[in-house]
Amino acid sequence: MYFELMASMMCADYGNLEKEVKSLEEGGIDSFHIDIMDGRYVPNYAMSLNDMRYIAGSASKPLDVHLMVEHPNNRIGLFLDSLRKGDTVYIHPEAEYHPSTTLQSIINAGMVPGIAINPGTSVETVMEMLRIVKKVLVMSVNPGNAGQMYLPYVGKKITKLLSIKEDMDFEIYWDGACSADKILEYAPKGVAGFVLGTTLLFGKEQPYAETLQNIRELRF
Repeated sequence: MYFELMASMMCADYGNLEKEVKSLEEGGIDSFHIDIMDGRYVPNYAMSLNDMRYIAGSASKPLDVHLMVEHPNNRIGLFLDSLRKGDTVYIHPEAEYHPSTTLQSIINAGMVPGIAINPGTSVETVMEMLRIVKKVLVMSVNPGNAGQMYLPYVGKKITKLLSIKEDMDFEIYWDGACSADKILEYAPKGVAGFVLGTTLLFGKEQPYAETLQNIRELRF
């Protein structure tokens, strides 16, 4: 069974960021998940534009950029100009007056368009955008902080998205509180990838290559 694994870089060791990027790539990570937070859309500041630029310049694997910012269309060019064609950019529909305009800018720049769905956002409110995005990042926790508890009602939302993803041509990705039991349950159902943070990847007493291999082989 194949599923993508993305490293949540807000959990990385910033004192050795270049080493972290190289070790994760050598260990077999599929992409680098970049959480950009503005302190307004979410009550926290996380990674910056310069952090993203540094990783984009150091990594050969794709970037998976999650914009947790108000009105991303006002500054979307700053991010798109620093990324490579084929990188993914997610926006939150609630953060923009006209999210489809922002998504079109992402498409025009050669990036993969995505939306992130908060726990309190229903599938019905984003239905039209599902027709133009390629990736849907389902937040299983409220956005803004690492290390939060899984919100169990999100599972029904994922089930609903799984039932329509083939018809609407998008893939589903999991973000937040990604534990072994969640991968064991949802990867076979069709969730395409998982963002890995402190629960499974970072802060462990073993090399990234060993950790990632165990996850891929579902050896928990």
